[in-house]
Amino acid sequence: MIGGWTTNPTNYIGLVCKLRGFFVFTTRTIGSWFVVLATVDRWLLSSIDAHRRQRSTLINAKRWTIIIVLLSSLLYAQQLYCYEANLIDTPLRCYGKTVACRYLTDLSFAVMTIILPLFFMILFGLLIISNVRQSQSRIQALQLQNTNSTRTKSFGLTAGTADTKKKYRKHSHLQMATMNFHSTAHSIYLLVQ
Repeated sequence: MIGGWTTNPTNYIGLVCKLRGFFVFTTRTIGSWFVVLATVDRWLLSSIDAHRRQRSTLINAKRWTIIIVLLSSLLYAQQLYCYEANLIDTPLRCYGKTVACRYLTDLSFAVMTIILPLFFMILFGLLIISNVRQSQSRIQALQLQNTNSTRTKSFGLTAGTADTKKKYRKHSHLQMATMNFHSTAHSIYLLVQ
């Protein structure tokens, strides 16, 4: 938006260039790690272990939000030194002024904004699916016990319970697949940019 029809101030004003580089990289990293944080929170909530479920609190979410913002800001603090305006023979006029700065920026962006968040999203997404399957098998075992105890009391068994279980299983698998697709698509979108 800044570089619309008029002259882009980030190309000519050093402070604006530095701040733009800092905020662009920092906010992208924060966004990726917030998705990881949400995935970890879903994993904690889907766990069979009550202690893990108790760790998913608003206080912990706020604490990790502050940690993510601070670490992301520290990670890209070098942008305030490295980025410079009015550069010649660079892809952009507002760019890293030395080769070392460019490598540091590119490497930190690739690892901390794309590779690690993507790895953790996939890992915790698979752990969520595992937790859902474990809880479903426990529910099915309890339902089987209840069915067996009911059968001994009366011989009638409804056919609707099996259909309900299949629908529930398909619905929860679809939700997990959709969530994993969105987190992976977000990471790929960041990679392309």
